[in-house]
Amino acid sequence: MTSKLKKALMGTKVGMTQVFDETGRAVPVTVVEASPNVVLQKKTIANDGYNALQVGYGEIRERLVNKPETGHFKKANVKPLRYIREFRIDNVDDYDIGAEFNVDLFAPGDIVDVVGTSKGKGFAGAVKRHNFARGAMGHGSKYHRRPGSLAAKGPARVFKGRKLPGRLGRERVTVQCLQIVKVYPEKNLILIKGAIPGPRKGLVIIKNSVKA
Repeated sequence: MTSKLKKALMGTKVGMTQVFDETGRAVPVTVVEASPNVVLQKKTIANDGYNALQVGYGEIRERLVNKPETGHFKKANVKPLRYIREFRIDNVDDYDIGAEFNVDLFAPGDIVDVVGTSKGKGFAGAVKRHNFARGAMGHGSKYHRRPGSLAAKGPARVFKGRKLPGRLGRERVTVQCLQIVKVYPEKNLILIKGAIPGPRKGLVIIKNSVKA
C-alpha cells in the first residue's frame, strides 16, 4: 500500500444481493460486514523505517491466542482480535492506539479498491486453469485436454514459468474502482456495487482507490 492510502477498513464478505436506485433500476451489490477496526500499534520512520498503522479486526476466543499475541493486545489495552494487518499511511500521528475505525469512514459514492483472497478450487488442468484450447474430441485423437509439448529439443528441459496443471485459486486479488452504494453504520454494513473476491465469510480490505 502506498502513501496515497488515506483510509482503509477490514471486513467480512457476507454475500451478494441487489438494491434499487432512485430510478428504480436494480443494482447488484456485495454486502460487507465491518465491525470496528482497532489501532494496535503505530509504526514511524524513526523507529521502523516507514509510517504505518497496525490494525486488528474480528472476534476470537482467548484460548486461541498465544502468549506473545496476548501480550501485544494487553500492551494496546484491547481485547484479542482475529486478524492483524498493516496500513501504510503518512499521518500516523492523527490516530491513537485503541482508536476505532467504523463503516462511516466511507460514504455512498466513494470509489474504493477491494482486496480479498479468491476462492480455492483445488487441483485443475491447464484447460481450466490457463484457458488452454482442447484437442480434437474424436476417438482417434487420444489428446483431448493435455497441456501439450513441454520443452524445446535443444535445451532438453522445461523452462521456468511454463503453464501447467496445478492448484487454482486462493490468491490475493485486488478489484479496483468499485463504488460504495450504501452504508449502514447501525448494522456495520457496507454495500459495494458489483462482485468482490473471495468466498462468504472471507476477509476483505476496503481502501480508497489509487486511481480515483
